[in-house]
Amino acid sequence: MILLTVLFLCIISTYSASVKGHTTGPSLNNDKIYKFAYSSEVFIDQVKASLRDSAGYRISSGVDVNLLWRNPDNDDDQLIKITIRDVQLENVNERPDTKSIFKGKSTEKIIGKEYLEALRRPIVLQLTRGKVKNFYSYQNEPALVQNLKRGLASLFQLQLHSGAAREVDVSGECNVTYQVRQDQVTKIKALDSCEIEKTGFTSPNQILDVSTKATSATIYVLEDSFIKSIKAEENYALFLNSRRKTDAKVVSKQRLELKSIQAGPGLIAAKQAAGVIKTLDSSYVAVPLVAEAVQAECKKCPSLSEHWQSIKKHLHPENLSKAEATRSFLSLIQNLRKATKEEILQILRSENNELLPQLVDAITSAQTPASLEAMLEFLDFKNIKSAILQERFLYACGFASHPNEMLLKALTTKFQGEIASEEIRETVVIVMGALIRKLCEREGCKLPAVVEAKKLILGRLERAKKGDNVKMYLLALKNARLPEAIPLLLKYAESEGPISNIAATALQRYDVSFLTKEVKKTMNRIYHQSRKVHEKTVRTAAAAIILNSNPSYMEVKNILLSIGELPLEMNKYMLSIIQDILCFEMPARYVKYSVKKYNSFSLLSHKRVPDLCGPDISSTYSLDILYSGSGILRRSNLNIYIFNKNAQLHASQVVIEAQGLETIIAATPDEGEENLDSFAGMSAILFDVQLRPVTFFQGYGDLMSKMLSATGDPINVVKGLILLTDYSQVIQLQSGLRASVEFQGGLSIDISGGMEFSLWYRESKTNVKNRGAMFIAGNIVVDSFFVKAGMETTLEIETTLDFISTVQFSQYPFLVCMQMDRVESPFRRYVTKYESLPSGRRYTSRKAKVELLPGSEYPLHQENSNMCRKVFSTESDSSSNWF
Repeated sequence: MILLTVLFLCIISTYSASVKGHTTGPSLNNDKIYKFAYSSEVFIDQVKASLRDSAGYRISSGVDVNLLWRNPDNDDDQLIKITIRDVQLENVNERPDTKSIFKGKSTEKIIGKEYLEALRRPIVLQLTRGKVKNFYSYQNEPALVQNLKRGLASLFQLQLHSGAAREVDVSGECNVTYQVRQDQVTKIKALDSCEIEKTGFTSPNQILDVSTKATSATIYVLEDSFIKSIKAEENYALFLNSRRKTDAKVVSKQRLELKSIQAGPGLIAAKQAAGVIKTLDSSYVAVPLVAEAVQAECKKCPSLSEHWQSIKKHLHPENLSKAEATRSFLSLIQNLRKATKEEILQILRSENNELLPQLVDAITSAQTPASLEAMLEFLDFKNIKSAILQERFLYACGFASHPNEMLLKALTTKFQGEIASEEIRETVVIVMGALIRKLCEREGCKLPAVVEAKKLILGRLERAKKGDNVKMYLLALKNARLPEAIPLLLKYAESEGPISNIAATALQRYDVSFLTKEVKKTMNRIYHQSRKVHEKTVRTAAAAIILNSNPSYMEVKNILLSIGELPLEMNKYMLSIIQDILCFEMPARYVKYSVKKYNSFSLLSHKRVPDLCGPDISSTYSLDILYSGSGILRRSNLNIYIFNKNAQLHASQVVIEAQGLETIIAATPDEGEENLDSFAGMSAILFDVQLRPVTFFQGYGDLMSKMLSATGDPINVVKGLILLTDYSQVIQLQSGLRASVEFQGGLSIDISGGMEFSLWYRESKTNVKNRGAMFIAGNIVVDSFFVKAGMETTLEIETTLDFISTVQFSQYPFLVCMQMDRVESPFRRYVTKYESLPSGRRYTSRKAKVELLPGSEYPLHQENSNMCRKVFSTESDSSSNWF
């Protein structure tokens, strides 16, 4: 019995040693050549489209594999030689000869002799326990050829037991999971874990950005300890977050199938792998298995000057509301990103004043070192005559999709230097605030330029004596939203006039996590006027902060109790805020209970309205109107928000404020507002960036002068081009090819306003016409130099939004009617797939869909509707003799 036990243990030990020698990785037989058929395919299309209709191509070849050397001390350490032969380029899908770009073209003519010879040169892999320890190839081969060889070599890397591992291959260093079942091995690669040098950029806001889903799986079938077949597939799907139907996918497939085993050369005798490599070919060098960057060259692309000449007609001011203007703007940015500083300066210095503002928008939006240097050299901030161009440059900086430290440092230097226009000086520091926030959101708060800019703004605000300077720095902090600025904002929120209003509205823009007990304590003092009397605009801002920052039961109770004691118009305004919270489940969790308890429903007016709801994003608009006790407009606040499940974007805010106008009708000012100067102005936020406020008039004399000189002719308010979505990435495919992905979205705007005024009928009309066009393009291209396949998906829309305000002051209180209308809008979508050769031969497939979106009149709050009925009933009884 003991003898049998010993014999059994010896057999088990012998078998275990055999497994250790041959099961941790694939093993080739000596003196054999394994002949494989290999193919690498790429498919490009929309996400839900069938691969049968995709653009793409196939690279197929034969592959010979033989064992060169096996470590005499370790069977799992071996050198194998891989040779590519009989390379062919083919359509990835069956296609008639008339639509095939490869028909009648030899492989050598398409690929080129140099590339083909490089592909045929063999590579050597050192496989140790199934993993590629060294990858030997020839130096100075074209990067694309090396990457294709890396893609093939990576297929030979596998382990023969289940489990997770960290593996280096053509895709980078990635997490992989192996599942082994008899003679089949499945390898799952987590592509989002791959560490590889990446280039490109994404959009700062998630709503304007692009989402990616990626999967990779490889199935090995083994026979006699080596590979019988391999099937590998990886999928990349990309979606525009704001409209997921605007999408793209790239699918990469690799197949390796054993066709025969033939007699081959014997092993090379050596103790070390290095000696074998030297004996085989001294030109071999060990190179990384991770893919290297491939620099794409465009041989027939137009120069910057040529491109500008071909598109500039679309960028004339009168064309800015058309989709073609935005398309041209985006294409110009692409060209500018490849241009030198000298090329950019050449077109800047040769263009007329009519087109220069649009050119400045595009050059600044390119966001390259060359474009920034060109703009800084071209613009003279000491010259007030170029103030329009300076402002366009600064706002384009504020909307930058991926600003860097160099840009912020340049603006800080400009601010500290001489600036002729005080308005431009104010705009510089406001935009600096926006750049600080964007850099901090990308973990750049400790960059030297950011630290310097923060120190400058905070330090100068503490030392500022003039009210205008205080407002300027507060507006910069409104954009920057620095946690360390909150104590200063609280200090100025309890001051007086416009300064307190700016400080309070700046606090409103902070995330609720920053609104501490001290913040709410100060806001309660302001709202309840515990220390001093405050203007209604500041009090309502303070109340909004309290109610939107997880208020306590007592805070809500005190606000509700105060409403009955407020002036009538402020009473209505506060009740509308409570209504918003109840209807839209905003953060004030005690409001619902408190309102039920105190039954304050009598004057609630609903005025927050969903505008667009869909599977991807939703948007709401709201209009808050606060009147003075005498019935004069004190503040109107129009907000548009866009949001999805994970993010929110403050797309637009237009605040019109007026004060000190009671003298016009000999009315009594409200408490706390007796000494306010006559003033009206507008403040705007566009795509989460606070812009420089605009003053309509300052003082009674200025008001009367502008009223008497007003005509019905429209006056241009703003024209411009904004880069919204800016996504550019290079995807390394495991076949060795690379996919370039770009999504860009732009907006062209043309806002004009006109005013008609009649003293006879005591009525005024203001019409603000917002015309604009949006164009979004998604491009995905796999370019191997000798063949290119890609897809472009685009959507465009042109629309006009009219905001009409009618004021009748023939009676007291005034009647104010506001209307917001959108005209019917064309909406166009295109998908273009293509394949092309450098010779110019091309296959293109295009689909289009055109819709006409109906116009609509947007509902505002109920009280506005009641006033409009009165205004229009009065108008029908009077003539339209305007003068």
